[in-house]
Amino acid sequence: MTTVAARRFEIFAVCLFFLALLAAPASYGKNKDTTPGRLLTGKVLDKQDSPVIDAVVYVTDTRTRAVKTYIVGPDGTYRFPALATNVDYEIYAQSNGKTSDTKRMSQFDDRKVVDIVLRIDTR
Repeated sequence: MTTVAARRFEIFAVCLFFLALLAAPASYGKNKDTTPGRLLTGKVLDKQDSPVIDAVVYVTDTRTRAVKTYIVGPDGTYRFPALATNVDYEIYAQSNGKTSDTKRMSQFDDRKVVDIVLRIDTR
C-alpha cells in the first residue's frame, strides 16, 4: 500500500513541476514596460529661456500627415503621449505669427520619452 502512495506522490510532484514550468514564461514578461508608444515632452522658450505662454505646438505624423496640437500653459511645457514608435514626427511651435524651427523625432530613436525644446524668437 505504501508503494501506491509513493507512486501517487511522484506523479503529483511531476505534474506540479510541469505546471510551474508552464507558469514561468507568463510571469517572466511582466517586468517589461507595457505602455503604448512613446511620450513626447518639452518646452517652448524664447531666446532668453523664458516660457512662451499660449504657444501652439504642432506634431505632424509624416506618414499620414495627421496633425496633433497642444496649447502650452504658463510654464511653456507640452506633452504628447502614446505616439507610434514606427513613425517619424515633425514638431514645431507658433506664437503671435512667429514660428520655431521644425524638429524631427525619428522612428529609429528608441527612447520611450523624448524631450524637445522649441525656441521662438519673440522680438
